[in-house]
Amino acid sequence: MKIQWLGHSCFKLTESTGTTIVTDPYESYVGFEMEKVQADIVTISHHHKDHDAVVNVLGNPTIIDSVGSWEIGGVDICTLVSSHDDLHGKKRGENHIFTYRMDGIDVCHLGDIGEECTVKLADSIGTVNVLLIPVGGTFTINAKQAKEYVDLLMPDVVIPMHFKSPKSSFDELDTAEEFINLFEEDQILKIEGDTVEFDRETFDGETTKVVQFYNDKF
Repeated sequence: MKIQWLGHSCFKLTESTGTTIVTDPYESYVGFEMEKVQADIVTISHHHKDHDAVVNVLGNPTIIDSVGSWEIGGVDICTLVSSHDDLHGKKRGENHIFTYRMDGIDVCHLGDIGEECTVKLADSIGTVNVLLIPVGGTFTINAKQAKEYVDLLMPDVVIPMHFKSPKSSFDELDTAEEFINLFEEDQILKIEGDTVEFDRETFDGETTKVVQFYNDKF
């Protein structure tokens, strides 16, 4: 499977069969334009304009923004309810966690999760090979809290999102480096560009790698 980071919390996930998913498309007020892409499915973690700009996804995709389970184009998708803040949603409402099974790989997108990780929540999420996790703080969990998710979920790969990047207009957010610096140097997987590919043989089940993309788009 292929994962392309489109900026902020938006990724394009592509299975080997060609089925594509776009997560949390955003409006340009984040500080940069989202590349318009085609997809079969769009998943929305919550209805804030930096996460639900479906207009930027071309074609006639299936929109998933509720709790449930789906099988679309050979991809299994499940949704869990969580909180966008640490007060059970009283400040910012609900957040959806999405899990996808693509090419036998379990991917989890945590959306704008704001609550701390618990054993109960980790058990509900289940097995994770690739974890897409917010790390910027203020509106979501911060770097330290994100590391606690990693320690409980034990993914093979983690990709940080929703952080202060060079072109981001969200000055309240922390940079990705604050999260990445919590790992050993040999755990960092530096990627030139915005795309990474995985298959089942990629994972050894023993270590967690952190993907750090290098490009000037965002």
